[in-house]
Amino acid sequence: MDSVSKLRSAVVAGHICLDVIPDLAALPAGSFYEAFRPGRLIEAGVAELSTGGPVSNAGLSLHILGIPTRLAGKVGADPFGRIVREIVESYGSGLAAGIEVDDATSTAYSLIVSPPASDRLFLHHPGTASSFGVDDIDFDALEQAALFHFGYPPLMRRLYMDSGRELVELFERARASGVTTSLDMSYPDPASESGRANWREILEAALPFVDVFAPSLDELLFMLRRPLFEQLSRHGSVASRATPDLLHELGEELIELGVGVTAIKLGERGLYLRTGTRKRIAALGRARPADAASWAGRELWAPCFRVEVAGTTGAGDATIAGLLAALLRGLGAEEAITMAVAVGACNVEARDALSGLRGWEETLELLRSGWEQLPLELDDPAWHRDERYRLWKTSSERERSR
Repeated sequence: MDSVSKLRSAVVAGHICLDVIPDLAALPAGSFYEAFRPGRLIEAGVAELSTGGPVSNAGLSLHILGIPTRLAGKVGADPFGRIVREIVESYGSGLAAGIEVDDATSTAYSLIVSPPASDRLFLHHPGTASSFGVDDIDFDALEQAALFHFGYPPLMRRLYMDSGRELVELFERARASGVTTSLDMSYPDPASESGRANWREILEAALPFVDVFAPSLDELLFMLRRPLFEQLSRHGSVASRATPDLLHELGEELIELGVGVTAIKLGERGLYLRTGTRKRIAALGRARPADAASWAGRELWAPCFRVEVAGTTGAGDATIAGLLAALLRGLGAEEAITMAVAVGACNVEARDALSGLRGWEETLELLRSGWEQLPLELDDPAWHRDERYRLWKTSSERERSR
């Protein structure tokens, strides 16, 4: 494995905000809908302030995992913006250098309602994220990096307007620099301008320039299969109803749209990984695997590890950071997806997005200790359990010889 001094570096850009997270641990588990009724006063504990969004969550996760990382985002010249920069700087001197201060707008923030044994709910103000665009990216810095990760265009107005014209330009220019490109999404408010955007059209235009695409199942279905999303979401968790056939169809579609590596986040059901042909993997950019054949045509599904869940804020970003850190360190596909769910599991042991994370070697030690997994049974003859890596894979992985 590469030493830290020789690791390939990353630039993480896009949305950054201040997260305000009230302590709701005193609420009875599963009481979300009963507790949050109009007119009620709910006594909460101390509120935690942390940075949110992929610039902080994924970028600082990569930093904690030992990857040299440059951050690029935008905050306002207000108290929230000052707090964001102070928190980022507390993880390492100079880390906030790439976070621009915009005098004209206010800092984005989220009020995160995360009660016990329930998924979280966000009240979000996009603030400075709405004005972030192509001209806020230092493309010269990408020439020195191996990987460029960008997150949350559904919360960034300039990037989804005009059929995603600026998002496409951003990724086209990034990929032309030779860097490996990575994109994460966020779930848009269906009633908002973002929720009404034609996300299929936007993704069809942008994904040919995206090497690694890592949406959640909810986000992906909302954008590409809205009727199915609405049908599944009426019955609770969408991920709980994910089938191998559905994930294969979605993975196949994304590969056909041009993505090299697709990682679909499934919450407590783990992570699904689908990869393109050997030719596509070899064209991933500077963070590409040394052995393209070993990553080509893969279809894997890794279960989550068992932990005491304190909160799920930033779990998806941490999972992506684990995957990208593994790719930058030259690991194989099985090891990379396992590290992804391991980092995600560490994340949910804390209420905020970062304090539960461990360094790379400490996370590896947890994996070597025989860390217990959550049950995942796939009743599908096309899939089998690989006991060496403790994950599922298709019996006949596709496109391996191309």
